[in-house]
Amino acid sequence: MKMKNMKQTMQDFLNQADVKINGKRPWDIQINHQGFYSRVLTGGSLALGESYMDGWWECKALDQLIDRFIRAKLDEKIKNLRHLTWNLIKAKIINQQKKSKAYKIGEWHYDIGNDLYRNMLDRRMNYSCGYWKDAKTLDQAQEAKLDLICKKLKLKPNMTLLDIGCGWGSLAKFAAEKYQVKVIGITVSKEQARLAKEFCQGLDIEIRLMDYRDLKEKFDRVVSVGMFEHVGYKNYREFFKVVNQCLKDNGLFLLHTIGRNLTQTLTEPWMNKYIFPSYMLPSVEKITESANGVFVLEDWHSFGTHYDKTLMAWHKNFNKNWDKIKSHYDERFKRMWNYYILACAGAFRAHKNQLWQIVLSKINSQVDYESIR
Repeated sequence: MKMKNMKQTMQDFLNQADVKINGKRPWDIQINHQGFYSRVLTGGSLALGESYMDGWWECKALDQLIDRFIRAKLDEKIKNLRHLTWNLIKAKIINQQKKSKAYKIGEWHYDIGNDLYRNMLDRRMNYSCGYWKDAKTLDQAQEAKLDLICKKLKLKPNMTLLDIGCGWGSLAKFAAEKYQVKVIGITVSKEQARLAKEFCQGLDIEIRLMDYRDLKEKFDRVVSVGMFEHVGYKNYREFFKVVNQCLKDNGLFLLHTIGRNLTQTLTEPWMNKYIFPSYMLPSVEKITESANGVFVLEDWHSFGTHYDKTLMAWHKNFNKNWDKIKSHYDERFKRMWNYYILACAGAFRAHKNQLWQIVLSKINSQVDYESIR
């Protein structure tokens, strides 16, 4: 296909989302390399992201572009069919999140530099959705999220709390300081564990480098924030059984996770390759199916639009503080990270992604639970 024809084919495709090549609106695509058309038309969504990383195209408001793509369902149409077929086969046959691969995500994503996250996140280093109901700043939104979790768990002094996927210890530290509970936090990231131990020093908190499948103790409360996305649908049932075994009778479990409207076993190719290897967003169907017979549903709180605000705040911080960390990363990384953050913001804005806080209790427990907002 000639260059002129490829450009017109691409423009016809983009017209479905009211996006113009070299247009003047914030969401229009500006082309820097004429190879863009053939690369994306043959390589799909993976090539779209990689060509952005390589500087082949620009967009003033990438979040708005992705929002438009998703609302027009172009994100589904742009997938490369050969790549899609192979990924489908792998998803059905291989358990990408099995125990032997548990620490891969820690090394790939969370160990790339604590300074990066220090300069992007809030002061407590929460790497999950804030709660913006009454908040005006990122710090306020994250503090509100932490307090909301603690209230939903009905924490009381001297209770024991297990934090599965504790990150840099933000929730563990907040719960120990504000609610006087004893916390064990686990993570598969060496860098998170190292810094979390520093943050939580002097408090009744233990941070472990550990996979959730090795847990044995009993706790009054269990929480998991932003970790379930790495569990994988083949392991959901085992995850809930492990949590159930760790939870005392009449205990409560809060699951804070990103979710998808539709059940899918495939991951987005670019995100899987560059940001979160083998990640998988759960659906309502998969969560309820996997928890069936193990837990009782007490509360389901959805506030996915809050993640759009959180991501845009991270994007602002990342670029404002880039000069402080750029000696450790190159320009291609900067473009990759911006693409990641803004693509996610667009996905939440278009309501393709959701954010759920789910409260569960053990079957036959005597919990008398009221929803908290």
